[in-house]
Amino acid sequence: MKQRCLIGVSLIVVVLAMANLFAGQAHQPAQAGPGLQILPPILDAGARLNPLKIALLHWYLADSTTSVTVGNQPYGLCFDGANIWTANFAGNNVTKVRASDGEVLGTFTVGAQPFGVTFDGADVWVSNEKDNSVTKLRASDGKSLGTFAAGTFPGWMAFDGQNLWIPNSSTTTGGSVTKLRATDGKILGNFPVGLAAIAAAFDGASVWVTNNGANTVTKLRASDGTVLGTFTVGYNPIGVAFDGANIWVANRGDGTVSKLRASDGAVLGTFPTPNGGYGIAFDGTYIWVTGDLYAWVLRTSDGAQVASKQLQTTGVAFDGAYIWMAETNYNRLHKF
Repeated sequence: MKQRCLIGVSLIVVVLAMANLFAGQAHQPAQAGPGLQILPPILDAGARLNPLKIALLHWYLADSTTSVTVGNQPYGLCFDGANIWTANFAGNNVTKVRASDGEVLGTFTVGAQPFGVTFDGADVWVSNEKDNSVTKLRASDGKSLGTFAAGTFPGWMAFDGQNLWIPNSSTTTGGSVTKLRATDGKILGNFPVGLAAIAAAFDGASVWVTNNGANTVTKLRASDGTVLGTFTVGYNPIGVAFDGANIWVANRGDGTVSKLRASDGAVLGTFPTPNGGYGIAFDGTYIWVTGDLYAWVLRTSDGAQVASKQLQTTGVAFDGAYIWMAETNYNRLHKF
């Protein structure tokens, strides 16, 4: 009897020892033959910071893209919470694309040479460069709610929660930015900035405007339009984006990106993006830059290049999980 008990206890001890061994091995990299080791993939840091990337199985930076045909010469892009809108410069219209599957939901006529699009939480605003106007469309169905006067050659706009800020890029009358109330299109003010103002971004308190002809960006207080500073960046800046702490500027003329501290405008770095530097966007982790020959992905902490793709693109927007870029010369969008 004692012998049977001893044997039983011994078997239990062996089973427990083997279970511990297997459990320990479960946390080790799998072996694939002698001398080979299967290592876990290097994950995109955005999968940790952005739950939507996990939900959509967007775990890593991959060289893959889906394209969608839109109108003639798409430039500016924006996201309305469910759809991507494109300003089709040569088509005098905008296209609405469902972000989840790329289905084109409609094309809507606006003014002449639409260049930028911005969403205000309910409606989409389109800057009509040749008409010196902006058109307001209801986002749900694309119905035109009005066209309103702006400055000369209105560019890529920003929304501050109540008002639209519209850069006016005339090279003859000097640069300015128009503040327009979103509810009714009333102009609340015109404020001088740098030469050939072309794009704007909002940082939660201030509006930043790129001055393409002056190689600078101007910071204005959103409440009253007071100029808080003008800061030198690279040559011919166009796109501008806010990452939660810093302002990023795409400099088309010299193929660089400038990083400025939003609090005081101090330049924190200038990073190479050869043959790039048109539009720019932040995806929660990385900075995406479009350009004449290449699209670039930069790490926000130090501006290091994470990825690049040979692709001519202009406008860029983030939909909460994916980046969209406008390939202007081929009338299509790319979803990364």
